[in-house]
Amino acid sequence: MDNPITSFFAGATYPLRAAHFLTKNPSLLGYVAMPIGVNVIVGVALYLSLLLPGLRTIDQWAIAFSGRLAQWVAALPVWLAFLGGLGAGLGWILQGLLILLLLVAIGFLLVQFGTLLGAPWYGKLSEKLETLRTGQLESIEVGIVRDIGRALLFELKKLCLALGLGVGLTPLGAVPGLSAIVATSGGVAIASLLVCLDFLDPALERRRLRFRQKLGLILRSCPASTSFGLVCLTLVSIPLLNLVMVPLCITAGTLFFCDRLQPRLLSSDRTSPENLPKPEN
Repeated sequence: MDNPITSFFAGATYPLRAAHFLTKNPSLLGYVAMPIGVNVIVGVALYLSLLLPGLRTIDQWAIAFSGRLAQWVAALPVWLAFLGGLGAGLGWILQGLLILLLLVAIGFLLVQFGTLLGAPWYGKLSEKLETLRTGQLESIEVGIVRDIGRALLFELKKLCLALGLGVGLTPLGAVPGLSAIVATSGGVAIASLLVCLDFLDPALERRRLRFRQKLGLILRSCPASTSFGLVCLTLVSIPLLNLVMVPLCITAGTLFFCDRLQPRLLSSDRTSPENLPKPEN
C-alpha cells in the first residue's frame, strides 16, 4: 500500500501522465477533437449566461459592502478606525472566495454538460486507453435502452449525493463569519468528488457497477483520488483552458482506474469472489 503522502501526490500527477500518454499515442487525438468542439460551444454559452453576470453581481455586492462598512466605521470612535482596514481586507477575501466559487461552479457545469454531450467519443477514448494500458478490455453489454437508463440514474444519484452533502454543511454555514468560507470549501470538496466520479465513470460504467460500488472504490483509493479530483476540478475551473481540459481529465481518469482501481477489483476477485461487485439488474 502506498504511503498516504506519496499516494496524494501521485493522484495529482495523472493529468500530466494523461498529456504524456496522448502525445505518445497520437491515434487517440481523433477521439479528443470533437469533444473539444462541443466544450467550446458549451463553454461560450456558460460564460455569457453565468460568468459575466456573476462577476457583475459580485462587484455590486463588493461596492455595497464597502459603502456599509464606511458608514459603520464613521460611527465608531476614532481609536477604532483601524477596524475599517480590517473590514476592507475581509471584504477582499470574501470577494475572492465568491469569484473562486463562481469559477468552480462554471467549471463543474462544463464538466456535466461536456461529459454528457461528449459521451460517445469519451466512451471510445476510454476503451482505447484501457486496451493500450492493460492489453485487454472488460465490458458488460446491456443494450442501448438500459445504458440510457443507467446514465440518467447516475446523474440523479450524483444530484442526491450533492444535495445530501450540502445539507450536512448547512449548520456550519449558519455560523457568523464562516458562511462564505464553508460555502467555498464545502462547494469545492463536493464538486471535486463529483468530477472525480465523472472522469472515472467511463471505465467503471463498462463494468456496470452500482453507484455505491463506484463511490466506494473512489473513497477507498483516497488520498490519491482526493488529489486527483482537486487537480481536475482546478483545471476545469480555469476559463478558456477548461475547454480542452475535460478530454484530458477523462484520459487521466481512465489511467487512474487502470493503475489504482482495477487492481482492487482483481484483488477482490482473488480473495473474495462472492464479494465481487455485481452489475445492476
